[in-house]
Amino acid sequence: MGLLTFKGGIHPDDGKRFSKDQAIRPVTPKGDMVYPLSQHIGAPANPVVKKGDHVLKGQMIAEAGGFVSAPVYSSVSGTVKGLEQRFNPTGSKTECIVIENDGEYQETEYEPVKPLNEMTREEILDRIGNAGIVGMGGAGFPTKVKLSPKEPDKIEYIIANCAECEPYITADYRRMLENTEELVSGMKVVLSLFPNAKGYFAVEDNKKDCAEKLKAAIADEPRMDVKLLMTKYPQGAERQLIYAVTKRAINSSMLPADAGCIVDNVETLIGIHTAVVEGKPLMERVVTVSGDAITSPGNFKVLLGTNHQELIEAAGGFSAEPEKLISGGPMMGFAMVTADAPVTKTSSSILAFKKDIVAKSPETACINCGRCVDVCPSRIIPSRLADYAQRHDEEAFVAMNGLECVECGSCSYVCPAKRPLKQAIGSMRKTALANKRKK
Repeated sequence: MGLLTFKGGIHPDDGKRFSKDQAIRPVTPKGDMVYPLSQHIGAPANPVVKKGDHVLKGQMIAEAGGFVSAPVYSSVSGTVKGLEQRFNPTGSKTECIVIENDGEYQETEYEPVKPLNEMTREEILDRIGNAGIVGMGGAGFPTKVKLSPKEPDKIEYIIANCAECEPYITADYRRMLENTEELVSGMKVVLSLFPNAKGYFAVEDNKKDCAEKLKAAIADEPRMDVKLLMTKYPQGAERQLIYAVTKRAINSSMLPADAGCIVDNVETLIGIHTAVVEGKPLMERVVTVSGDAITSPGNFKVLLGTNHQELIEAAGGFSAEPEKLISGGPMMGFAMVTADAPVTKTSSSILAFKKDIVAKSPETACINCGRCVDVCPSRIIPSRLADYAQRHDEEAFVAMNGLECVECGSCSYVCPAKRPLKQAIGSMRKTALANKRKK
């Protein structure tokens, strides 16, 4: 039987050799901790502390600002310095709670936990919501909301996104190897919410060691299985992952739940385990620090709120002054204007490169070669959609299925004319979606 996959996609140099064999190391922060109030899709969290307050590690410092929102917790003990505008990893300034770390890490007392089989569905969901768990693969959608579909009995597949198809990032890879039990436990928690579902760990075949370890860990779990995927980008994109595993297609007007599926990232599932089984809120995550401008690339367990500059120092600093810093992966991440930004719930990596290849590649005219069409996983025509976007022709853009773009960047990667196809399409797509919501 062949490997599971989808039509389209690309095979960039994965760059994982820099950090894949580096075990996860903890980073102890030294400076102030900065907590953006918006680390998720939806309404920002509302502060529940004020300047001068002393807080403990694990104490809530901002509560959810609505149904689609998530609370924020202090990952250290210390004194609140105030509410300030600070840069976040995407380069915009946002309201943040700043805490002076006292270095003592005094921890609050947590509510006692009950065995999973003694908890009701509502209790489990409340644990996940109150812990501040969101999609930690980059989307940041509040997990309690995702796990609360209108018809839970119709959910047939819980898919653990173990693909980690973005080049250079190896945080999930190390998690799968080093925290296998916690990952399986997180899946068990989610399956307890959906009695008719089966859990699949979807792993690319360049991570066969992870697949074998997961298979051994779930040998006695009849509702769980491992699915081996073809190594290809963007295999980990939600729509492509669902199609590869289940052969069910969804579009921009659908949710995964509409196809009987729920997809959660590796780090998210481990966060669910921590919240429900250990009774602790989300305070840390694993981040990859890599790229050819990093002295000692690696994977680090980081307290949320830690400055990215401290992460770079933990990786030995820069081997050369980088021309480009990226938060996230090189395909779908964000260029960083400064490393002076905090690690948030959705910070999967920071990459530093000696050369900014994209900026040094001048754009030329489209030659109608069709390569962007061949690789597009959404089966649309990127070159034409980019033309509509640049002409601000929203009506034609929507008519040509521009909303179906998943903004993976495969088209820009293969374009011989070096056109910024993804950027143009992504910008128009955001405008079109905003206007659609107004109607």
